[in-house]
Amino acid sequence: MSSTPSGGESLFAALRDIEQRCLGHAAALPQQRKAEETWEGVLFSVGGRMMTAPLEEVKEILNYPSVMTNVPGTRNWVRGVANIRGTLLPIVDLQAFLIGRTTVPGRRSRVLVINSEGLHSGLLVDQMVGIRHFRPSDKIEGKSGLPDTFERFVAFNYKHGNETWPVFSMRLLAEDPEFQFAAA
Repeated sequence: MSSTPSGGESLFAALRDIEQRCLGHAAALPQQRKAEETWEGVLFSVGGRMMTAPLEEVKEILNYPSVMTNVPGTRNWVRGVANIRGTLLPIVDLQAFLIGRTTVPGRRSRVLVINSEGLHSGLLVDQMVGIRHFRPSDKIEGKSGLPDTFERFVAFNYKHGNETWPVFSMRLLAEDPEFQFAAA
């Protein structure tokens, strides 16, 4: 009796043959590369100057509050206190604090909420532009070329193409004695 493969055995043999041919022509999977770590910053404008702040130092970004309560006896850069979801948030005009010129809130104006060293505040900025990622190799130390009123809060800079982005430290701002003393 000759042993001829049954229908099931010949089907498995054909499938093994197809598998071997496929494996012979299969391309290897690409090597997985480790993604380069990036630094993330919130891009915003104050007094016509573009800056970025460390994303981890900005807790929230809000529209300019429609209702605010004035706080008597405070400096001109304190806009007032807003009720944000049941929490009172002091709103500070960052431009007025830095250069003495009051911000006129527009449709692109935003409030950057910070909570640094127990200081919980909202900072009114001209506009919030977005979030940008920078490579660590693009970090540069030294002066940013901004006026001294800004420069004292610039921790370092990032180079992106032909642009230099000063990194405005919300932590340095919160630690500043003048910023902490809002009484007039």
